[in-house]
Amino acid sequence: MADFTVNILGCGSALPTTKHLSSAQIVDLRDKLYMLDCGEGTQVQMRRMRVRFNRLAHIFISHVHGDHCFGLPGLISTLSLLGRTGELVIHGPKDIESFLKPVLHLFCQNLQFDIRFNVIDTSSHELIMEDRSVKIYSIPLIHRVPTCGYLFEEKQKDAHIIREMIDFYQVPVRCLKDIKQGADFVTGDGEVIANHRLTRPAEPARRYAYCTDTIYNPRIVPFIEGVDLLYHEATFAEAELKRAKLTFHSTARQAAEIARMAQVKRLMIGHYSARYDDLSELKKEADAVFPDTILANEGLVVPI
Repeated sequence: MADFTVNILGCGSALPTTKHLSSAQIVDLRDKLYMLDCGEGTQVQMRRMRVRFNRLAHIFISHVHGDHCFGLPGLISTLSLLGRTGELVIHGPKDIESFLKPVLHLFCQNLQFDIRFNVIDTSSHELIMEDRSVKIYSIPLIHRVPTCGYLFEEKQKDAHIIREMIDFYQVPVRCLKDIKQGADFVTGDGEVIANHRLTRPAEPARRYAYCTDTIYNPRIVPFIEGVDLLYHEATFAEAELKRAKLTFHSTARQAAEIARMAQVKRLMIGHYSARYDDLSELKKEADAVFPDTILANEGLVVPI
């Protein structure tokens, strides 16, 4: 099983349809869960996809529009009913706290766990969270309200031990941790065994960028350059370019242009307008610019 996946809970835009729910994703990285946006229906989709509620400790909200945060009160209430006691951290623009606190006061007064708000400066690219597995950065986006995307950068794993060489040089077990982290080994006779003779490099660290609800904005390219997977909103087809500009959204072609300029490995588009029953038009437009494009869809699990 892949230890870094993106799970699509919802990939529609402001108007829910029978085909698509509002924006929500789960990043599963080394058995830790991180939620990206929380539109209506998120907790139901978590049930359908058998996502374990108790593994979720961090929620990242891109902006305070209903289709990206209306699922939060229900999710928090459910976590309480499930007996949660561990802290829940909600990262996002300052208005997320203003939205959520009155709702929690009315409906969730006796929570047995703390909710901590981490206010994000949506105008800058900066490190906002770090743990043993990942560094998470904000990505400044341009929308009708303060908005940011998020970049997940996996921390480099330790090198792989070459068992035959370890046995040959009779390396004690107590030395293996340091060797995995780059140390050489000194034998009892004083011979220095270079680290590269004892280990193989770990796989390159992987990166995932989440950029939703933004007008076409090439200024984000340096922040997402070369990522393994880019999720970029594609609310409209090119025929609706004027409406995309008016509403501060992007077209599928524009999303692909960003992917091409940033030389990402794969592009996933989503946040579809309710006007599109058939997404083939969006896929075709994106493929014409960036062929390695996939369509987000509820229930999709994408390995990084």
